[in-house]
Amino acid sequence: MDVGLDGESDPAQVARGILLDKLSGQPRTRAELADVLAERGIPDEVADEVLDRFTEVGLIDDAAFATAWVESRHRGRGLGKRALAQELRRRGVDDELSRDALEELAPEQEEEKARELVRKKLRSMRSLDRQVAMRRLLGMLARKGYPGGMAMSIIKQELDASHEEFPLLDSSGIEVE
Repeated sequence: MDVGLDGESDPAQVARGILLDKLSGQPRTRAELADVLAERGIPDEVADEVLDRFTEVGLIDDAAFATAWVESRHRGRGLGKRALAQELRRRGVDDELSRDALEELAPEQEEEKARELVRKKLRSMRSLDRQVAMRRLLGMLARKGYPGGMAMSIIKQELDASHEEFPLLDSSGIEVE
């Protein structure tokens, strides 16, 4: 249903219809919804009024959105705090709300998820040189938003711990003892 503003429609009614339509598919931030209303030609003052009302009755809640987003994306995609903060910023979540949501993610949770990602990736790296494996693992964790110090520490620990199960090659191509 592509609801838009025409010359005879009540802008507030059209805006409510657009918001309800967009919110029925998935949760959205206030900023995302404001952009949709602007694209559909809803005047700013009408959009602000309708967005305020939806926020007032709890249909738009950026804090709840941010908390759910952090939990979901960390658990499902393995993203670290830095990547999650970037995603929330792109979706228009206020920095303070983002910080609050990210604080819910305990450092131990973040570290355990990084460790899990490294272990999973190590399974496919048996034939690689240790330095190559380390570089690739560091790159993976960096792309997922993990701090460099944490990533390096976890990678070294996991490489050492998994050596018997998944021996890596040294630069000569011979398995490291």
